Amino acid sequence: MRVSVLGAGAFGTALAISLAGNGPVTLWARDAGDMQAQRENKRRLPDHPFPAILTVTGALEEACTAEILLLAVPMQKLRDFLAQNAALLQGKTLVACCKGIEIDSGAGPVQVLSRTIPDCTPAILTGPSFAADIARGLPTALTLACHDDAIGRVLQETLTTANLRLYRTTDTVGAELGGALKNVIAIACGTSIGAGLGESARAAVMTRGFAEMQRFAAHVNADPATLAGLSGFGDLTLTCTSTQSRNYRLGLSIGGGTPFDSATTVEGAATALAMHRLAQDQKLDLPITDAVAALLGNKVDVETAMRGLLARPLKEE
Repeated sequence: MRVSVLGAGAFGTALAISLAGNGPVTLWARDAGDMQAQRENKRRLPDHPFPAILTVTGALEEACTAEILLLAVPMQKLRDFLAQNAALLQGKTLVACCKGIEIDSGAGPVQVLSRTIPDCTPAILTGPSFAADIARGLPTALTLACHDDAIGRVLQETLTTANLRLYRTTDTVGAELGGALKNVIAIACGTSIGAGLGESARAAVMTRGFAEMQRFAAHVNADPATLAGLSGFGDLTLTCTSTQSRNYRLGLSIGGGTPFDSATTVEGAATALAMHRLAQDQKLDLPITDAVAALLGNKVDVETAMRGLLARPLKEE
């Protein structure tokens, strides 16, 4: 089956490079002319040349002739992209390659796909991965979640490459939650390190943050095992410990009081605000998420946020 990647950010570009190892693949990009001429995405993923078998196009109609479309579009822009191009996407297998919770609706990527393009087959590709690692051919394992397990098997076989190993699940809710919520905890971890609170504090934030992820997942009937896998615990581990993570770097800047490039897409920021709103509406206890939302909204400083977390009532683990 033919595959196209829609969206030429760093992750979409890296996926296209890896998938080209399986055969012809098309990458849709708004600035396709420069990329085709240079055979490289110099702006978002420099120093990773395109394989000869990778086609770059600026014509969305051409890219959408493929049966499988990977949507490497930022979470907060996904719904608009789908609505604007619904005629081209109807009846397709659409694989979301973004992580987050839509700030207005509280929906995850698969939910947005299903609601906006009702006759599509929705799926999500998520897990611990950095674009540069995938593009370099370094071994990476991800979760492929699809309600329809038969189609999930086809996607798993089609999208697995020499360096990209996919594990399959039908729990799309758990997979999209793990990828979204870990970004919020990564901001909190970066904040703790940026503020000089130490490695032990980061370990505590990661662990209690994972408890929050599991608590919310149970609330929406996701499988706890999904959160313990690549899309949850695996992605949490990577994102909370590396400066390659934009969410972690945002936290470092908050904790250290240093500027952060506002043009950088940080999915965890919008997700924190969306989750804080959901927690309030549904009376859920998500203290770390609430603290991150308050920091992002400039409602508290780091010292006040940390003091509030430490002053919470003592409890069993």
